[in-house]
Amino acid sequence: MATFTVRGKNMEITPALRDYVEKRVGKVTKYFEHVGEITVLLTVSKGRHIVEVTVPVEGGVLLRGEEATMDMYTSIDLVVEKLERQIHKHKTKLQRRFRGGGFKADMVKDEARPAPEAPADDEDYTIVKTKRFTVKPMDVQEAIMEMNMLNHDFYMFRNAETEEVCVVYRRTDGNYGLIEPGN
Repeated sequence: MATFTVRGKNMEITPALRDYVEKRVGKVTKYFEHVGEITVLLTVSKGRHIVEVTVPVEGGVLLRGEEATMDMYTSIDLVVEKLERQIHKHKTKLQRRFRGGGFKADMVKDEARPAPEAPADDEDYTIVKTKRFTVKPMDVQEAIMEMNMLNHDFYMFRNAETEEVCVVYRRTDGNYGLIEPGN
C-alpha cells in the first residue's frame, strides 16, 4: 500500500476527506509495482478548492496533476482522471522504458531556503528556491514525455546520444524546442 502525505492550506483535513483522497488517488498505484510517497496538497483560496497531487513511480517518473473547482471532492475526482489520462497516454513508452529496469528513485530533492535581506542595489537578483534532481540519460522524445507528464514548460535531461545536459521546452506556438550546449 502506498504512503500518503495529505496537507491542507487554509483548511482542516477531516478524516473523511483524508480517506476519500487515499481511496481515489490510491487508484493510480494499480498501474505500477513501486510507488513512492504520494503527496497531496488541498487548498482553499478565493472560494476555489485546489488539489495538487505528486506521485513518484518506478523508473524515476513523477506524475503530477492539479485541478481547481468550487468543490473539493470534484477537484479530487478530476485530478485522478488527469493522472490516469497521463498514465494511459504514455503507457506504451513507459512500459518500454520500464522493461530494462528503473532508474534510481532519489528523484527530486527540493530545498527551500529563506530569502535573504533585499539587496541594496537593483543589480542583484535573489534566489528564493533551489531544486536538485537526478539528470537521467534519455532521448529527446522521452524528455518531452517527462515534461508533459509533469505539466511543465521546460525539462532538463542528459541526452543519451551526446552525453550533454540539454533542455527541452514548450514554445508559445505549441511546438517544442531543444537547447544544447555549444562547443
